[in-house]
Amino acid sequence: MNYKIDEAIAAFPIETDANGSLAEKNSYGNGHINDTFLLRCKTPDNKETKFILQRMNHDIFKNPPQLMENVVHITEYLRNMITSRGGDPDRETLNVLKTRQGADYYQDSCGNYWRVFPFIERSFCLEKVENQNNFYDCGVAFGNFQKMLADFPVETLHETIVNFHNTPSRFQDFQKAVKEGYKDRAALAGSEIAFALDRESDTAVLTGLLAEGKLPLRVTHNDTKLNNILFDDDTKKALCILDLDTIMPGLSLYDFGDSIRFGASTGAEDETDLDKVELDLTLFEIFTKGYLKGCAGSLTETEIRMLPMGAKLMTYECGIRFLGDFLTGDHYFKIHRTNHNLDRARTQFKLVADMEKKWAEMAAIVEKAASGR
Repeated sequence: MNYKIDEAIAAFPIETDANGSLAEKNSYGNGHINDTFLLRCKTPDNKETKFILQRMNHDIFKNPPQLMENVVHITEYLRNMITSRGGDPDRETLNVLKTRQGADYYQDSCGNYWRVFPFIERSFCLEKVENQNNFYDCGVAFGNFQKMLADFPVETLHETIVNFHNTPSRFQDFQKAVKEGYKDRAALAGSEIAFALDRESDTAVLTGLLAEGKLPLRVTHNDTKLNNILFDDDTKKALCILDLDTIMPGLSLYDFGDSIRFGASTGAEDETDLDKVELDLTLFEIFTKGYLKGCAGSLTETEIRMLPMGAKLMTYECGIRFLGDFLTGDHYFKIHRTNHNLDRARTQFKLVADMEKKWAEMAAIVEKAASGR
């Protein structure tokens, strides 16, 4: 990778020792898109501070300045909201560290874009649901995120990835991948391709309701996986929402659905044994209750009724994205083994099929949770 990490570090007010060195500068996390580093340094009075440094992937996010404008506007808005209700804005939202020149990001001499967030101490992330409480708290956190941003002027946000959760558009991209992708890979994925094509009629359900004015356009996170929440070390409660790159205008159903896709599955996102993958209805119910509690009455009746479709479509959409990337050479999602994106697609489609079997139960759970029973 041709980038200038030391040049980027020097652009931010981060303390180094007399030799210009940091105590630690290591890769951090397991994100699919950006390059993330943990910086640990000592201040002149010998106190330790930590920062998260990220190189934004400008192949995926075509306009990093607009992306950062979204992030700054949202985090400043949240900071004011959290402060007004007596919370801790240094821990309950991300905060952008400005460069030495007062900018929100730095572009290095190779054209790469960098940003820094102060590290939030005494916190942890979860890669999978460990107990029912933390998944309930996850639901409350993302619901509360939706509630806090209910009055944010959604029209001021940029689309950081055009048509990100536009499922009909994603389906067209998938059709193109089938047509133009590697034929040997398509031969490996014949049943998965057929599964995806058979569900074309589902793809426009939510966008159709939006176009008809039956669903409201909202500020949405659009990547509400469990591992995009920080939990507090002491209370074990959800603390802070991470990864705001895809925050933009969208549907609340996108955020609900992606959380279910990732958190209510009994298998890992890249599980190779599909017998281990199904929708856990107990976790679906727990998250639904938490999400509706966090939203605190801010959702419409139609939004609530369509929550199961949000879960199904977000899972299906992710599946066709994984599969399309596999067919065209794995250019979007980072892979760590042969056929990794195909494995990911298979888990999503298995989960979609299981949702279809449990559709009536999902709808009943939503109705019960919405009524407070």
